[in-house]
Amino acid sequence: MKEIIRKELKEKRSKQVYKENRKKSKEIKEKLFNLPEYKSAKTVLFYISYNTEVFTHDMINEALKEKRVIVPIINKKNCSLSLSYLESWDDLKIGAYGILEPRKKCIKKVLIEDIDLIVIPGIGFDIKGNRMGHGKGYYDRLLKKSKAIHIGLAFDFQIVDIIPLENHDIPVEIIITETRVIMCK
Repeated sequence: MKEIIRKELKEKRSKQVYKENRKKSKEIKEKLFNLPEYKSAKTVLFYISYNTEVFTHDMINEALKEKRVIVPIINKKNCSLSLSYLESWDDLKIGAYGILEPRKKCIKKVLIEDIDLIVIPGIGFDIKGNRMGHGKGYYDRLLKKSKAIHIGLAFDFQIVDIIPLENHDIPVEIIITETRVIMCK
């Protein structure tokens, strides 16, 4: 069931034209930046978007001016994420799965406990905050250790009736799409 939903949503996302992705991503950014939870956060972990995900590059560049920005580093061997403080967009290079991450010499490790808010990608979400990623559990492992507020970014078509849950799945508290902010708890 989960694989069928994942495939359908990835296909829908891939059919969205570039201009539409950027327009909707800008609307999502405005909603995120106006959220009280975001405004009060001092340290924010952003995923760095790739392919057809909600585009976070502009969000990160803007956040760098006013927040302590943290980004993930992918460890493919154990399907985990480590975290690094990001000082400048220029500190990034292409890493695992073609996703940007800090260059080795620019890595400044950060503990999950130091983060106030985590911005999370997803292939699909339901209104209860259940999230479906790519199926490797990178973010679930990270979120399990986190006391931060978890915010999922998605396009409206990525919100489905039910995401089938597994024991390791960690939900988000808030989902932001181009048309709404969904408070899940």
